Amino acid sequence: MIRSLLRASRPVSWINTAFPFAAGYLLATHELDAVLVVGTLFFLIPYNLLMYGVNDVFDHESDLANPRKGGIEGDVIRDRAEAARVHRAILWACVVLVIPPAVWLLTRGPLAAGVTLLLVLLGVLAYSVPGLRFKERPFLDSLTSALHFCGPLLYALVLAGTPLLARTTWPVWVGFILWGMASHSFGAVQDVRADREGGIASVATVIGARATVRLALGLYVASSLVLAFLPWPASLAAALPLLYAASVARFLGVTDASCEEANRGWRTFLWLNQPVGFAVTMLVIGAWKGWG
Repeated sequence: MIRSLLRASRPVSWINTAFPFAAGYLLATHELDAVLVVGTLFFLIPYNLLMYGVNDVFDHESDLANPRKGGIEGDVIRDRAEAARVHRAILWACVVLVIPPAVWLLTRGPLAAGVTLLLVLLGVLAYSVPGLRFKERPFLDSLTSALHFCGPLLYALVLAGTPLLARTTWPVWVGFILWGMASHSFGAVQDVRADREGGIASVATVIGARATVRLALGLYVASSLVLAFLPWPASLAAALPLLYAASVARFLGVTDASCEEANRGWRTFLWLNQPVGFAVTMLVIGAWKGWG
């Protein structure tokens, strides 16, 4: 059961939500305190279990029909009785692991920070739960997915009292959202046929595989242009989205019939996150030290 819960939380993606919070909070406050520790741990594991685990619960039927699902790209339990048992455990684990630290964090910082955190968590639930299912609302699906990862950063900035429209702030979170939208859009390309057969709508099922690849490419380039507005040397970050753009550009000729070929690009994306994450870390350290 523990292994199932860990797989549901996608350990390979833990850093993608914990790092934005920690980096944003550290750069804004320059403090190593309990809020940093609790917030980082919260966005490391409980938040990811809530995001991916709840998605696994409510996407089980469609995941069964998607040959891509399994392993690093989402655990799928074929036995329905076992799946029901694991899904109950996931939901209970979300209650136990998410609510206590979330309540504690809500008592810290200004009211605006608490509202931001609640909106981030509601967005995570709205993406998957029946009745809302933002993941099946084309274009809103990509924006919501982007906010899953940029949300912890926005919360950290609001918690620290940092003006979101400051010259050194807005390009970071705007560029991050554009990067997230591009990544989600491209990720949806590989599932165009499977999603259509399962009756699931997405940005890619609506405009088609080829147009979605072009959209993702444009969003990556837009992210780069926005980051270029940062003061030097932080503006070096503008080069990073172009690495993803170069990877996506390989699939400009993909069609709905050949959409599964984009899975190669998606796997490149997963591992490209590691060196890019290292580069971002170096930039954060440079900013922390005042760039020498």
